[in-house]
Amino acid sequence: MSHVLVVRLDNAGDVLLAGPAVRAVAAGAERVTMVCGPHGAAAGELLPGVDEVVTWSCPWIDPRPEPVERGHVDQLVDTVRALAPDRALVLTSFHQSPLPTALLLRLAGVPWVGAASTDYPGSLLDLRHRPPDGLHEVERALSLVRAAGYELPEGDDGRLAVLPPPKPWLPWVASLPWSDDFVVLHPGASVPARAWPEHRWTELARLLSERGRRVVVTGGPAERALTARVAAAYGSGDVVDLGGRTPLGELAGVLRAASVVVAANTGPAHLAAAVGTPVASLFAPTVPFERWRPWGVPVVVLGRGDAPCRDTRVTACPFPGHPCLTSVTATEALQAVESLAPQRRPSRSSPDPLGDGALSQTVPGGMS
Repeated sequence: MSHVLVVRLDNAGDVLLAGPAVRAVAAGAERVTMVCGPHGAAAGELLPGVDEVVTWSCPWIDPRPEPVERGHVDQLVDTVRALAPDRALVLTSFHQSPLPTALLLRLAGVPWVGAASTDYPGSLLDLRHRPPDGLHEVERALSLVRAAGYELPEGDDGRLAVLPPPKPWLPWVASLPWSDDFVVLHPGASVPARAWPEHRWTELARLLSERGRRVVVTGGPAERALTARVAAAYGSGDVVDLGGRTPLGELAGVLRAASVVVAANTGPAHLAAAVGTPVASLFAPTVPFERWRPWGVPVVVLGRGDAPCRDTRVTACPFPGHPCLTSVTATEALQAVESLAPQRRPSRSSPDPLGDGALSQTVPGGMS
């Protein structure tokens, strides 16, 4: 048995996609510590198998990095040295190099380091893994940890999973008379190039309400103004705004109770997959859908996969009119919702539909 450091320095969605690999490592290690960036640490705290999360903002990964400074680098080196792991696995996407991180881990005295790398690693890596091209992020991470000798335990189907939210949770949602059947709209996105236009979200909220579908709008603290506009545009009591009111663990509970989640290629889409909820995915093709699609749940993809932004990884759309997502109508999104979650008659008599009865322990694989 050993203490293994698992490094994933990206956003929350990337960390959630590392979950099956983390569980495989945890099945063969005595202790697992994750090193995450500030945008992914909360997701790391939700992963089964993680004993501790270390947060460090990586200058070559963070989307808005601070200048590289000796003191900041020493902070990670000193923290890892104090942890004294026996092994480290650096998880990256296909377009990232693990070698700068591996260098710091060597300086911290980690005796064994493994990563996927196309570049010559010299003495930085003990395991230089070369996964096949085109793997989904989940499969890519699992491929690495399997090469390092770690396998998912028997009965773990490799889907995403998160720990259950704290209880009591979201009392204002649990008290809603219609909270037994609703659709979540998550209009925010981590980068502008992945965002569906705001007027489309308001149109979708209207269409859902007109058809008797209940709507919950979610978003982070920085998205409160956006979620308020989307929720208020129709002026109906059937649309509730939870923007900025749900830390990631509580958001998992909201998504778990939803019939379907409509979201861009952003963290909450993967969080929905981790709790087993179908996703209508407004997916800008700036990155390949086959690598970053919501994993292990029914998905309808919406968007022009052949748009000129395909595989460019741009964060701000350089093409007039944002054609990949503007071309998706609210009616098409509504049809996706209805195909994933056919409407059922709301039961308004349930006393606590989002309480213990609706939220059971999430088992490995993301299903409950």
